Amino acid sequence: IPSRGDDLRAAARQAGRDMPVIAPGDPLPSPVTFTAIAAHNGGAENAEAALLYTSGTTGQPKGCILTNTYFLDAGRWYADTGGLCALSQDRERMITPLPIFHMNAMAYSFMAMIAVGGCLTALDRFHPRTWWASVRASGATCLHYLGVMPSMLMGAEESEADRDHALRFGFGAGVDPKLHAAFEARFGFPLVEAWAMTETGAGAVICANREPRRVGESCLGAPEGGLDVRLVDDAGQEANQGELLVRRAGPDPRRGFFAGYFKNAEATDEAWTDGWFHTGDIVRRAPDGAMYFVDRKKNVIRRSGENIAAVEVESTLMRHPAVAGAAVAAVPDAVRGDEVFACIVPKDAGADPAVLAREITEWCLTQLAYYKAPGFIAFVKALPLTATQKLQRGVLKTLAADLLADPATQDLRRLKKRTAA
Repeated sequence: IPSRGDDLRAAARQAGRDMPVIAPGDPLPSPVTFTAIAAHNGGAENAEAALLYTSGTTGQPKGCILTNTYFLDAGRWYADTGGLCALSQDRERMITPLPIFHMNAMAYSFMAMIAVGGCLTALDRFHPRTWWASVRASGATCLHYLGVMPSMLMGAEESEADRDHALRFGFGAGVDPKLHAAFEARFGFPLVEAWAMTETGAGAVICANREPRRVGESCLGAPEGGLDVRLVDDAGQEANQGELLVRRAGPDPRRGFFAGYFKNAEATDEAWTDGWFHTGDIVRRAPDGAMYFVDRKKNVIRRSGENIAAVEVESTLMRHPAVAGAAVAAVPDAVRGDEVFACIVPKDAGADPAVLAREITEWCLTQLAYYKAPGFIAFVKALPLTATQKLQRGVLKTLAADLLADPATQDLRRLKKRTAA
């Protein structure tokens, strides 16, 4: 964009780099020789290429050292994965509203289009009202998404133009299971759920890109060849539901993964305990090998011996017509250990909080097991989010603890009875 040229030139000067900046129509500068690049990087694919910070959803963000191999393997994985996510080398066009400093856009979107000679349209952010106009204008054949996007798009009125696009698939994570099938039926293309982390890159990806899929069940598909997987319980024993441990199969178990945490060798060693990368994600495995995402290990609420996934409660709350945003955390309960605390952004800020809280809780009791419904509700103006629009779980937990003593917080625990479900 011509108006940003001066900003980029100033940044290059400040960094001490000779980086030509051109606008559409400007003549191309002379190519940089590969000799200088090879000399700087030592000519190795394993040389450091980027420092990308984790989202910081459950704690302080950590800097992940990423190599050339990390990025090259991400592009190769996407180009070769096939199935519903098959990419062609014939004018493929991808659109993403995710920021380029997010691993999804930087490592997958960008590198995938380089790998197949395609085109990437990167929007400044997700604009629900103009999203489909952008999709059509870009000629996109595939897109990347986060879970909140399908929910917002489904909230718009149906239109004859809902299928006026060239999309073959969407690739992402976190779609509301109860909206998944309805979204695909309405807009006419599959949303392919996948699992990966900044740390794993393409070294460990689980992706539901093969038919038959279990649409609407938070199913990630079955791990494919080249990936070793374990699920372990809190005692470190093999289990059908537990923390997901991964590594690359073969002689190089860390290939495609991050090289380590920046200036934090202790955290790197802890993540790779016993030669397996500990993801911190709770996953369930079906008898046929299919994997189902449950929640982050730190997000599981333990109430009276029952494990409650925060994301399940949040997904339910987001379907209530009076809720604009919702986040759930555990707060201490003298009898039950933990209780479910919900921070809710209401669509009508003027609504009576006591009446609305009771209405939301009673509705949740028709959608969830009684113990999963919120025991406390606090109405807030905004939720703590990262730059990539993910919940800051650590900040949320502190916020919930502070709001527990606030007289405005609604105590709904009396409504949570075993016979209510």
